Amino acid sequence: MLRALLYAVAALLAVAVVAYFTAAAPIADAQFNTHPKPPSDPVSDRAQAVHADLMVADLHNDLLLWPRDPLRRYDRGHSDVPRLRAGGVGLQVFAAVTQVPRGRSYAGTDAGALDQIPFLAAAQRWPLRTWTSRRERALYQARKLRRAVDRDTALTLLRTQADLEHALMRRVDAPDLLATLLAVEGLHALEGELAAVDTLVDAGYRMMSLTHLHDNALGGSSTGLEKGGLTDFGARVLDRLRERGVTIDLAHASEALIDDVLARTDAPVVVSHTGVRATCDSPRNLSDRHIEAIAAQGGVIGVGVWERAVCGSTPAAAARAMRHVADLVGVEHVALGTDFDGTVSVPIDAADLPHLTEALLAAGFSPTDVRKIMGGNAVRLLRRTLPPDA
Repeated sequence: MLRALLYAVAALLAVAVVAYFTAAAPIADAQFNTHPKPPSDPVSDRAQAVHADLMVADLHNDLLLWPRDPLRRYDRGHSDVPRLRAGGVGLQVFAAVTQVPRGRSYAGTDAGALDQIPFLAAAQRWPLRTWTSRRERALYQARKLRRAVDRDTALTLLRTQADLEHALMRRVDAPDLLATLLAVEGLHALEGELAAVDTLVDAGYRMMSLTHLHDNALGGSSTGLEKGGLTDFGARVLDRLRERGVTIDLAHASEALIDDVLARTDAPVVVSHTGVRATCDSPRNLSDRHIEAIAAQGGVIGVGVWERAVCGSTPAAAARAMRHVADLVGVEHVALGTDFDGTVSVPIDAADLPHLTEALLAAGFSPTDVRKIMGGNAVRLLRRTLPPDA
């Protein structure tokens, strides 16, 4: 009797383990990356024509975190390479997420709270070293993208200005060409080691934000507990990032951290994915003062499409935030940073991006303005911030 009971318990445990390693990650993917309804209204002929003339550049996408082959089309989540191509995307920044403490991310996140990424890594059968190391999680996600690039001749990874120019030239005759750029979302991935900047750069990373959802050894997060400025370690890291030609991303930075970074560098920076407080009052969003300061240094602001960034569940809400930035500092400083697959709810997926072009035209932007917002401004900034050669 006891032996039979032990066998039954062992069998149940085996079933539970198999279920976890096959179903948990896809279930989490579908639960957290929601896209409630595809837009019902057709895109106008005018918007279709404008969009067909674009090369969309999106400054932030978290696809690499999830259990999806980037080259396959899926019904869940917000993006994959086929949907990006369908939406006219020609340049996509893919970000590596390495730590997400459990809690309410907009209400103050404790860095010491239970990290959810190890469970997602285990469920996807990532290498064991990624279960305990944030740096290894970043390196693994870089390898995931490089493997996709190796399998698709129309997919390329940008490391230098020369790579960017070559991709732009190729795209003239190959409209399906998709250039990609690797970003790190929060430099807690350094694990306190300055030399790890070089490790990440050598792995292909060319854009890095100092913080993510929580305060770390470099400085404060907009949703951290202390929300402090740049630490001594953060200053040394910032200097090394500049030496290595890394584009500085101020998404998720606290107000004090933004001030300190802008005071220490005169190079243009990006805010890869954000909203603006004037249209959606949130601690994650930028004040007019910081929009003006970032623009004054030649930076660009990637406005997102997720509901909590723009206080709305339509493309028009994102267009309204972009309109505010353009009216405040000029259209040259507005860009797109969707935050697709960033555990957010969005009104459109990557294939639906023509609906955003429609919303921008309805908000009074000209076709020339739309070309700048949807890609031109991001390309112009990367031409300045990417290293000239490897």
